[in-house]
Amino acid sequence: MGDYPIDLADSLGERLARALDAEGKIPRALGALGALEGRDVVLLDGGAGVRVRQLTELGARVISADGKGRLATLPASSADAVISWWSAFRGLDPDEVAAAERVLRPGGHLLIVHDYGRDDVSRLRGDLPEYGLWSRRDGPYLRGGFRIRVLHCWWTFDSLEDARDFLAGAFGATGEEVAAGMRRPRLSYNVAVYHRVRAAAISG
Repeated sequence: MGDYPIDLADSLGERLARALDAEGKIPRALGALGALEGRDVVLLDGGAGVRVRQLTELGARVISADGKGRLATLPASSADAVISWWSAFRGLDPDEVAAAERVLRPGGHLLIVHDYGRDDVSRLRGDLPEYGLWSRRDGPYLRGGFRIRVLHCWWTFDSLEDARDFLAGAFGATGEEVAAGMRRPRLSYNVAVYHRVRAAAISG
């Protein structure tokens, strides 16, 4: 799940990983917000896929932490950044945030990537509860001391035929309906990067 925001069969997932943010806006934003070059970066549920490669290309030393309790196995104050690409912090569980901040060094960055909605992709997935809610001033992230950066990204395919084939395979009738209205082989995709800095020492 760390490579793309939805669960798909392997072949479809690989196609989405190639199409999603081909311009590299998301990793560049993470690099700008977290100063990742030459730093120790924990990537949650990233496996060994394209997101690991992107962070490595930014100069980060990437530590993959997968599965339940993934952060508990890491030493305290051992990382300069913890990054979640879609999979974790769904609803901002205080215990999960505390576990991430325990791993961070003072001044380290917690960076959480989620869908923002209000785009072509949200038409495929329906009205998810988090669209809008998480980015409101009274939502869990901004109320919890995070700031937000919204990135206007794309799912970019090789051709309209490729886009239509993928959307039909991944989303069925809904994908076919969206594909029928496409005039270019790409869909708008807005991404929210919630970010905050660990300011004070945390025991443990």
